[in-house]
Amino acid sequence: MIPRKFEPILFGLILSGLMSLLVSGIATWRAAGLGPGFLPLWASSWLTAWLFAFPAVLLVAPLARRLVRRLLSPEPE
Repeated sequence: MIPRKFEPILFGLILSGLMSLLVSGIATWRAAGLGPGFLPLWASSWLTAWLFAFPAVLLVAPLARRLVRRLLSPEPE
């Protein structure tokens, strides 16, 4: 098992992988269609997108957490 101290990195890796897979699939489908060669084209697009998405998630996640905390009402005591 992976130690808990790596939770934010593992979360970012999985989240960025799944989101970039979904978005690149939709973008590839819209741009090239579902014809022959779709899967290799999608895989290539996904890997490129993931290379950018993973560091972006690691950098943006703390900002998003702070923004969410500011938007939520305080906990009742």
